[in-house]
Amino acid sequence: MTSSRSRNLSRLPLREELKGQEPYGAPQLAVKAMLNVNETTYDVPADVVDAIAKEVRSAAAQLNRYPDREFSTLREKLADYLNRDLAAEGEPAQLTAENIWAANGSNEIMQHILQAFAGPGRSVLSFPPTYSMYPLYARGTYSEYIAGTRGADFTQTPADVAAQIKEHRPNVVILCSPNNPTGTALTLETVEAAYEAALESDTIVVVDEAYGEFRQTGTGSALALLPGRERLIVSRTMSKAFALAGGRLGYLAAAPEVTDAMRLVRLPYHLSAVTQATAVAALDHSATLMANVERIKEQRDRIVTALAEMGLHPAPSDANFVFFGGLHDEKAAWQHLLDDGILIRDVGIPGHLRVTAGTEEEATDFLASLQHFISGVTT
Repeated sequence: MTSSRSRNLSRLPLREELKGQEPYGAPQLAVKAMLNVNETTYDVPADVVDAIAKEVRSAAAQLNRYPDREFSTLREKLADYLNRDLAAEGEPAQLTAENIWAANGSNEIMQHILQAFAGPGRSVLSFPPTYSMYPLYARGTYSEYIAGTRGADFTQTPADVAAQIKEHRPNVVILCSPNNPTGTALTLETVEAAYEAALESDTIVVVDEAYGEFRQTGTGSALALLPGRERLIVSRTMSKAFALAGGRLGYLAAAPEVTDAMRLVRLPYHLSAVTQATAVAALDHSATLMANVERIKEQRDRIVTALAEMGLHPAPSDANFVFFGGLHDEKAAWQHLLDDGILIRDVGIPGHLRVTAGTEEEATDFLASLQHFISGVTT
């Protein structure tokens, strides 16, 4: 925002907590490799594009009518998709449409959760460095934001998470797994410990699994912990693994009473017919889209190995990105990469940057450019 626009904004009667704030956002530049916002950089496959176009065309014929307020077909397909995810881990298929809620991106999912369970006089706890929108969700719902802590390696243990929940007694605690920006995942034991601690203060526990499809073999999903835990919510998105960032579809799985709570705060007909049609078509072609997930995971693991060979310090990643440290001047490295047409993310942590795992060609270009920078600054 320009200085003149900021001055003009400051003249408006803004809420006090909004004065002097900057909007959330990342650079959107026309470069050959946009590896800064964790999108799937593969194009949407042609057969999926055709299927989406067919569904949207059908929906367009009825745009004079409001969409299905309960988005029933979408909820059923999301439940089926998550049940397949559970079955792949040897867990029983247990979810129905009654367990599912969806909204315009996981951002609106989080907003609904906080509108229902946080708000004035209530608090939200998360554990920085983590997704930078969490404090903004709290601010937007007049909730107190509490910044917890992590270990020196950015990981979290069951005992530490439980202790912080017991200390702060928040109304909502958000656990990000895999965590953004570090890529580190929580063990299910950590989620269980958080939930047990949260019972002492009637706390809702949210596990944000936006990058869940990219997790390593053996890393469990909190979906398996839902039975018998009415105050546990698992949030997912179609922006990442489904290559649907432009479609804006997030969703959660939880006890049916949680989805009933979401109905109390949603806006009328909040999911458009076009959004529903797009998501349904993508879910019908999930196998095609998941093939790209495996390719992305291969490049992620390749990047981790190559960065370590450069003498840098990549964090173990269960996501579609790699967070790495060991840079003497992360801003100079970021600029060098940008000069080479490669945009990655400066997450504001000294000595660290984050790169999305894209195509094989994008990974090759990124690694070559970074190696050239390191060779230049170390000779």
